[in-house]
Amino acid sequence: MADTRIQKFAKILVEHSARIVPGDRVLIEATTAAEPLVRELFVQILEKGGHPHPLISFPGQEESFLLHANDAQLEFVPTFMKLAYDQFESRIRIHSSTNTRGLTNIPSAKLQKRSKTTGIITETQMRRGAEGAFKWVTTLYPTNAYAQEAGMSLQEYEDFVFNAVHAHEEDPIAYWKSTAARQQKAIDFLADKDIVTLRGPNVDLSLSIKGRKFMNSTGVYNMPDGEIFTGPVEDSVNGWVKFTYPAIYNGVAVEGAELIFNRGRVEQAKADKNEDYLIKMLESDSGARYLGEFAIGTNFDINRFTGNILFDEKIGGTFHMALGAGYPETGSHNKSAIHWDMICDLRTDSEIYVDGELFYKNGEFVF
Repeated sequence: MADTRIQKFAKILVEHSARIVPGDRVLIEATTAAEPLVRELFVQILEKGGHPHPLISFPGQEESFLLHANDAQLEFVPTFMKLAYDQFESRIRIHSSTNTRGLTNIPSAKLQKRSKTTGIITETQMRRGAEGAFKWVTTLYPTNAYAQEAGMSLQEYEDFVFNAVHAHEEDPIAYWKSTAARQQKAIDFLADKDIVTLRGPNVDLSLSIKGRKFMNSTGVYNMPDGEIFTGPVEDSVNGWVKFTYPAIYNGVAVEGAELIFNRGRVEQAKADKNEDYLIKMLESDSGARYLGEFAIGTNFDINRFTGNILFDEKIGGTFHMALGAGYPETGSHNKSAIHWDMICDLRTDSEIYVDGELFYKNGEFVF
């Protein structure tokens, strides 16, 4: 019997996130593991008058490419993906990996080279998205690999995912719309402010948000969602942070990552595990050592670390920062081939002050 939650999941993506209207050309990126959701999206996009274009990869395709590709192939921008990102009205990406550690043993030099190439597509996505010309959303379909990474059975993980996107509710779109008002109060408080100061067992950091815009993230670009975020003033970040959860990028988990910033730039970096990978990624380009994003997670329905950034960055009571590319709509000018989110817990003995006024304490807004 079909899982009705998949139908509701597709409805959320089509009607709330991607906002499909007649004539929209929609790229659907997924692996074969996400076939049930892709099928449902295909039908619902057609019912909305759109033109679905599935771009499906087989399990292990990315690993196989990186393992066997030469430099020319690593530097080649995928033809059909580039065309879609340049011209289409929408893109729905469904993470659906069957091996979350598939890239672990790929040489970092190859990963770095490929990141520079795909960064061209990422930049197009951000630019066209900021212009309102490209409606993109990224989500995840539960697989055994993600379940194992999260320490759950597949059924438990399916329940976790469908609950996180609220596909179990009768009217999930109404829920996501209701989150906007709650988060807008915090955004209104931050309007026209300047200095943000974070203090806690794992952070002693300051940054400027002057002239920058906080975004109210409620399921349009990510599903699930629940955060407010901006791009900090590039040269304003000073201080130290130790990320309390593994920082995972391209399937490589960097544990115990610590960064020291001076005038916006990461001047020192170390980690308990995979420190060499962290340093290599910081050398990707001139923007990789600067922040493109500062955000606060607000989704208390996501209450555990799962090893997947799409969920983990939304954990209520945490903040995260992204090294590399920023979102132009926030006012960020930082450009890079990477966008690497790293998460720090603020639920114990931690505070955020904004222009000297207490804004956040032990995982809760207090203004």
